Amino acid sequence: MNTPLWQPTGARIANARVTDYRAWVARERGLDFPTYDALWRWSTTDLGAFWTSIAEYFDVRIEGTLAPALARDEMPGAAWFPNVRLNYVEQALRHATAARPAVVAGDESGRLDEVAWSDLVRKVGALAATLRKSGVARGDRVAAYLPNTPDAVVAFLATASLGAVWSLCSPDMGVASVVDRFKQIAPKALIAVDGYRFNGRVFDRRDVVASLRSALASVDTFVRVPFADLPAMPPDATSIEWKGAIAGEAPLAIERVPFDHPLWIVYSSGTTGMPKPIVHGHGGVVLEHLKLHALHDDIGSEDRFYWYSSTGWIMWNLQMGGLLTGATICVYDGSPGFPDLDALWRFADRAGATFIGSGAAYYVNCMKAAIAPRAGGRLPRLRSLGSTGSPLPPEAYAWLQNEFGSEVWINPISGGTDLASAFVGGVCTLPVFAGEMQCRCLGARVEAWTQDGRSVIGEVGELVCTGPMPSMPLYFWNDEGGRRYRDSYFDMFPGVWRHGDWIEITPRGGAIIYGRSDATINRHGIRMGTSELYSAVEALPEVADSLVVDLEYLGRESYMALFVVLREGATLDDQLKQRITSAIRTALTPKHVPNDIVAAPDVPLTLSGKKLEVPIKRLLLGEPIDRIVNRDAVANPQCLDWYVGFAEARSGRGAAEH
Repeated sequence: MNTPLWQPTGARIANARVTDYRAWVARERGLDFPTYDALWRWSTTDLGAFWTSIAEYFDVRIEGTLAPALARDEMPGAAWFPNVRLNYVEQALRHATAARPAVVAGDESGRLDEVAWSDLVRKVGALAATLRKSGVARGDRVAAYLPNTPDAVVAFLATASLGAVWSLCSPDMGVASVVDRFKQIAPKALIAVDGYRFNGRVFDRRDVVASLRSALASVDTFVRVPFADLPAMPPDATSIEWKGAIAGEAPLAIERVPFDHPLWIVYSSGTTGMPKPIVHGHGGVVLEHLKLHALHDDIGSEDRFYWYSSTGWIMWNLQMGGLLTGATICVYDGSPGFPDLDALWRFADRAGATFIGSGAAYYVNCMKAAIAPRAGGRLPRLRSLGSTGSPLPPEAYAWLQNEFGSEVWINPISGGTDLASAFVGGVCTLPVFAGEMQCRCLGARVEAWTQDGRSVIGEVGELVCTGPMPSMPLYFWNDEGGRRYRDSYFDMFPGVWRHGDWIEITPRGGAIIYGRSDATINRHGIRMGTSELYSAVEALPEVADSLVVDLEYLGRESYMALFVVLREGATLDDQLKQRITSAIRTALTPKHVPNDIVAAPDVPLTLSGKKLEVPIKRLLLGEPIDRIVNRDAVANPQCLDWYVGFAEARSGRGAAEH
């Protein structure tokens, strides 16, 4: 598409934060960049100078010196700002003001609460004092099992202020998935909620929390967060009640830590093994989120920044980053579809949102349901819309632009849990073309590579990043020697980050994402490893083996198929399908229930016994079987013909549907 869907006005360009930053670079550095592309090229070729400029432009509170910026320029193992000490919380809470709230919160009940900056600071100080008194110190891990409420914001900031390390799971996750994550990091403290509400239903998680406490032997401090829709628990000598934990007027004492001190541990799963505990540092996240939110999302202190997310998605962490710019963050706890798809728009309107973000699937569903987001003159302050999680199809771009008009800028991004940010995204000084993200992000040396490592423009290739970024993982927790880290990102191209996405860099500098190039399940923006699903499904006595394939189509809804090999005498009837679905909901999340459950004669395996997930995925995406699989390398090649038949039948049905 060569006709822009949206063009920035002269006023939008003049008032953009990236325009002010370019003027600052020209004034302070004597560097003039007439185009965004020129600025991007400088930011990715002189990495030390660029990231130093970010720290100075945003006046990040540090002690020490910014030199050297990049003491070791390599991947993995880059060393950033070794002489700097800082703390994420200091950068966030420096913006405290009585002029606007820090947090606006809503939920399915329709309640809307505002948390003043002064109240946020007080609660963070009180909880930090409670944790410190309980023995939580710098470097200790604090695990949390909380929904997307202001309590989670307070708990995160209190943990980080101590130099302790935060890790969060959503309460819709089952015991096995949570234990698989938290047990690896041996948390000293656990902060957990009794229950939560989703899709109009109340979920009692007290038994789950009790199981977590039993399974996590390292926990010696437990903070119980009550849920209003459940009966109050009697006093418990082994617990600290949330109300008492955040009471009082303890002064907030923020501990400055080295630039690469761990801030949080998030989780991403490959196709085999346990979830990967990814460690990001204070300094890298501060610089990256300031750059992303201010220069790419055009967010400042006058904004109300809302990105719909659960606490199990990296977008929750990105939402917290709005505080670094001084913006008010708007958090919503509940289903995007209850009581109807208009619920999130209603909340955003009441919250006064200026920036709204969500998963692409939500916008597509609203489009199909003929939702009118601006009905009755709603969302008068809205300036920008963000999207991520899966590719936003061109027709959804057009629908959003038609609904919101030329004053609202559409800004999809793509990145992930691994770097807690985006590789490609937008900038409000450039035109928008439907189906295409506007640019590669500043400081991100992103390219599309062929299998032999050749960089291409206008062709689909592997998304790679050929230079380090400060928010790339410091390491994986308990990854002796860093082998798992290297295998996750640097196995295909040594010294070059391979992200696992198909990408096309357009001649005008934009980017189109075509979905995952590996077999990881990425459902509604929440990534899970296939091994986690297999553990749940194959625990059922009727299931001998299984194979799951998650397909992402540009312009279509994703499709996930679960193939099950049944034990002799078993039948895949509705009852068994319901038990499989229930097992997946319990062990993972409801979002990971497949579209289809299909009985298959066998699961194709390599000679070493590994499931052929990626080849079957490529087969279902339309590639010929003989191009993607060497039958001589398959232990049971006779079953491949069945999958070829399934793919042909699926392709015919898909053509009829679309």
